[in-house]
Amino acid sequence: MFDRERFVEECQAAVAADPTHKAAREVMLRAMADPAQVLRGLGAPTRAMVDVLYRSPELTILNLVWGAKMTIQPHNHRMWAVIGIYSGREDNIFWRRVEGSDGRMLEAAGAEALSTGDVAPLGRDVIHSVTNPIPRFTGALHVYGGDFFAPGRSQWDPGRLTEEPYDSVALKQAFEDANAALVRA
Repeated sequence: MFDRERFVEECQAAVAADPTHKAAREVMLRAMADPAQVLRGLGAPTRAMVDVLYRSPELTILNLVWGAKMTIQPHNHRMWAVIGIYSGREDNIFWRRVEGSDGRMLEAAGAEALSTGDVAPLGRDVIHSVTNPIPRFTGALHVYGGDFFAPGRSQWDPGRLTEEPYDSVALKQAFEDANAALVRA
């Protein structure tokens, strides 16, 4: 069975041995070889949430549960990331910086749909938005090569596509809004 403490220890050892995403990706691939075990080990999602499994200046590990049809606006991490889906689906739109005459600062540059068992690395300069396109929870482990909650990141207004400082309070509110929508449904 998947053990969250063991997963954290393996990620810590991986990043200590290789501070790039490569060793952490190998740990994630092993975990996602049996996503049903990860689901059993973490428990079936019952609410949208950001569950911090580990946080340090060198490494952050999150268990993210996306609410049904939930979307997070374009943002960057300014560090590498490795995503593993243990339940559901996560659609990513990748963005690139532009200087549009209309003031927008981003344009879509690609997309990737991740399903249960998939693992994907993201480079330190990636800008992406995330959507759970299905009408149920999606569970994902996210491993970051740094402190995910440290200042210095950006987000982009989803309508105007203009850059602004990252707002972690708004992120938490988005998860609470997804939970409130579940209650109303």
